[in-house]
Amino acid sequence: MRKWISFPRIEGEATRQAHVGLPEGTYEREMGKEGFFGPATQLYHRHPPTNWSHWDGPLRPHAYDIGKLEHAGASPWDARLLMSNASTRVRVWQCRQAMDHLVRNGDGDELLFVHNGAGELYCDFGRLSYRDGDYIMVPRGTMWRLEPAEPTDLLMIEACNDSYVLPDKGILGDHAIFDPAVLDTPHIDAAFRAQQTEEDWRVVIKRREALTTVIYPFNPLDAKGWKGDLCVVRLNWRDIRPLMSHRYHLPPSAHSTFLAGRFVVCTFCPRPIESDPEALKVPFYHNNDDYDEVIFYHRGEFFSRDNIHPGMITFHPCGFPHGPHPGAFKKGADHARKETDEVAVMIDTRDPLDIAPEAEAVEWDGYLASWGGMAK
Repeated sequence: MRKWISFPRIEGEATRQAHVGLPEGTYEREMGKEGFFGPATQLYHRHPPTNWSHWDGPLRPHAYDIGKLEHAGASPWDARLLMSNASTRVRVWQCRQAMDHLVRNGDGDELLFVHNGAGELYCDFGRLSYRDGDYIMVPRGTMWRLEPAEPTDLLMIEACNDSYVLPDKGILGDHAIFDPAVLDTPHIDAAFRAQQTEEDWRVVIKRREALTTVIYPFNPLDAKGWKGDLCVVRLNWRDIRPLMSHRYHLPPSAHSTFLAGRFVVCTFCPRPIESDPEALKVPFYHNNDDYDEVIFYHRGEFFSRDNIHPGMITFHPCGFPHGPHPGAFKKGADHARKETDEVAVMIDTRDPLDIAPEAEAVEWDGYLASWGGMAK
């Protein structure tokens, strides 16, 4: 356990409670350690911390319109890399037809998020149906393939040389946010047994980013049964009951869904907006001083952003404050909306992310100026 230098103080005009009852005419900015888990200070500014008028240098906020990127292929190994570091690789893939081979990731667990589409996943453990909004966690070493019934768009988040675990829900108990009983697993059913043919099958294995092909004279998805607690699992955002408070705006960490050693995956789901008149009703301005922050927008209107539509990704690298757009901040102050309708996937990485050329090619150049402080 770390022994942080801790000396809570109040100086000048401030509120006694973070995110509640801000001094009139001020904008709150949180500066903290370890994401939202370490010591933190809230500062109260006369101006929005994002009202910059000029920006020069490589560090800046980014937004990418992934819908403009062609990323179809016959295999998930054809997926387009968007961003990566030593701990994770974030890719997108369009699956348009049934895979004629199996794949196996030897580098780490894979988390698939279904942005669009529906179909069947076949794997070592059986058959699992999928639909839009599903997370599918595929453990390292699992053989699998997809048979889409509808064109399928996937966000793929790899835990490099690592495993996914569930967040510790602490005093909330294991059944909060989502009950582990809603995690669905594959079935060895008639459809799974029917695909156990005695024909040649390819397995394409990714290890250290190199591909190896192994040929079997039968379908190696030939299990007759299994027992244990390691397998593919599915979670849909519709089964997530987000943590909320009508009197206090909760940090993104309250919406943690999956964890790996050096990053966290959170899910923003529709929820009531805070109703207490003194409570902040949009995300507070904050420094992401220890983490890079990536958000993939799945559906709905993201309540803290303007000009962002489903299929886009925003990237706020570590090192500067960010927060809601001016229009969203005003709507929150006016309590113009009573609930959110957004669904988004957030990836917070402890280590800096490198942006791939494919993402740079579909960047929205106006994002930097979209907070309103710069000339358009």
